[in-house]
Amino acid sequence: GLPGTFYRAPAPGEPPFVEEGGRVADGQQIGIVEAMKMMNPVEADCDGEIVAVLVGDATPVAAGTPLFSIRKDA
Repeated sequence: GLPGTFYRAPAPGEPPFVEEGGRVADGQQIGIVEAMKMMNPVEADCDGEIVAVLVGDATPVAAGTPLFSIRKDA
């Protein structure tokens, strides 16, 4: 993947997709990475809880940068 910019919310001024401590489902959109003017959804890869958001909103990120820490459900 190309480097891009990470966004926590669907649009400026809107609430973030997820907050720390929030529940997520496998496949749920939890962020956006904009690369080359394309908006690429970031999706949870498991059911679980957001333990930490590792990157601030509107932060440049490289491909493979960890964005969230998720505690998987047992």
